[in-house]
Amino acid sequence: MTIQLCVLLWARPGAVEALTAYEDKVLALLPEHDGRLLQRAHTADGAAPDAPDEVQLIAFGSQSGYDGFLADPRRTAMSAERDAAIARTDLFPVTLT
Repeated sequence: MTIQLCVLLWARPGAVEALTAYEDKVLALLPEHDGRLLQRAHTADGAAPDAPDEVQLIAFGSQSGYDGFLADPRRTAMSAERDAAIARTDLFPVTLT
C-alpha cells in the first residue's frame, strides 16, 4: 500500500535557510526507505504571513518504508538541528490524482 503525504513546514524566525538545509539532508534519505519526493515548493514572496515556508509531497511504497524513514538513526540524530530550524510541521495523508 502506497503512503502519500503532504508536509507543510514553518521555519523559526530567520531560519528559512536552516530549514532548507535540514530538509535537503533528510529528504536525501528517502530512496533508502522506498520513498521519493514528488514535489517541493517554497513560499513565494508576497504570500500570506501565516503560509508555510515549504510544502512537500512525498510517497512511500509501503508503511514499513515510512516507518523505517521515521526511525532512521541518521534522521533522529539531527533532531536538534530540526528543532532549531523548524517551528511547526503539519503532515497529513493525501491521495494524488
